Amino acid sequence: MNYDDIIHHPHHVSTKHPQMSMLNRAAQFAPFAALTGYDVAIREAARTTLQKPELGELTNERLNQVLAELMERMDEQPEVIICYFKADEHKSGGSYEEIEARLKMVDEVNHLLWLDNGMRIPLADIMDISAKI
Repeated sequence: MNYDDIIHHPHHVSTKHPQMSMLNRAAQFAPFAALTGYDVAIREAARTTLQKPELGELTNERLNQVLAELMERMDEQPEVIICYFKADEHKSGGSYEEIEARLKMVDEVNHLLWLDNGMRIPLADIMDISAKI
């Protein structure tokens, strides 16, 4: 196409309609996400979790021995390092977490460890525990 007949004419400015601001003009060309939340769903589906392992008999005996020693020293509120399995809130499985805190109480009735920071860890979720004594 040849635009020789209009190429040298001045740009038309309407007297009836106000000119669109540069911000509004730019918004016309902004990317459009037709599937909102899709990228979040994809990331969630790709996120991996671990399955909770079954501890062996020797490991369970060692954990019970450490807990018995800690219960004897409960009045000292010993500082402990606990590796435990934390279940995922959205998927099956979970992850390993490690925390360092002072042991406040061993709740034998509800099978929980109470820490000085307010956390309660189920005894069944503990993978390893060591004390700084």
